[in-house]
Amino acid sequence: MHRWIITLSLLLAVPFARGEEGIVAVLARSQLARLDATAAADPAGARAQTVRHSFDDLVRALAIQPPAELRVIRGETLAESLQGHIVLANERLAELNEGERLFILAHELGHIALHHWAQTEQLYLKWVPGAVTPQQTEPVAAMLGRDASGQAHRHELEADAFALHALRALGRDTHDAFSVFMHLGVTRDTPTHPGTRKRLASLRAAEAALTGAVAQPATRNEPIESVKRVD
Repeated sequence: MHRWIITLSLLLAVPFARGEEGIVAVLARSQLARLDATAAADPAGARAQTVRHSFDDLVRALAIQPPAELRVIRGETLAESLQGHIVLANERLAELNEGERLFILAHELGHIALHHWAQTEQLYLKWVPGAVTPQQTEPVAAMLGRDASGQAHRHELEADAFALHALRALGRDTHDAFSVFMHLGVTRDTPTHPGTRKRLASLRAAEAALTGAVAQPATRNEPIESVKRVD
C-alpha cells in the first residue's frame, strides 16, 4: 500500500536505550534509521527534477521556517517528514498533476512549519522523562499510546489544512486537495492517521472557514464513494 501519510511514527515499541539514553535521543535514532533505510532517486532524472521544482516553488512562496531539506526518493513511501526539517518525496509524485503534487508536498512542509516533531518530542518527554528503560516505559505505554495517537491524528489534520491554505496562497484550485485522495485509496483510522473520511471532512471545514461557506456533510455523491478501499 502506497502511503504519503506516514510522517510521525508513534514508536509504541520503543527500542531500549543505550546506557542512560533519554527518549529524545531514542526518537532521533529511530528517525535516523528511517532515513538511512530510504533509497535516493536519480537527482538528474526528469521526475526527480519535477518534484524538486514544485518543492522549491512552495518553499519560496510560503517562506517556510525552519529551513526544510528535500530528499527525492524511490520505493514504497510516497512522502514523509523526518527530524523536523527533512521532507522525503518519492519521484512518483511527478506523475500527479501539479496541484496535487503541491498539496502533498505542502502537507509535509506543514509538519515542519507547525513544529510537529518538537511537539512529539515534548509529549514523549512528558511520559518518559528519564532514561529509557523497561521500568520507565512499560507502566505508561498504554497512556502514552493513547496521547500519541491523538496527537498524531491532530497533526495530520493540521498539516492537511496548512496544505489547503498553501494551494490558495499559490492561486491554485483547492479541488486538488480533495482529488489527491482519489489516487491514494480510502483508508480507515490507524493509530497514527485519521481515515480518509475524517480527513476529507476536516478539509471541507477548513475550506469553509477560508471562504465563509458552511461545510456540508458527506453524501453518497462525493468522490470518496468511487475510490477503491484500502484495508
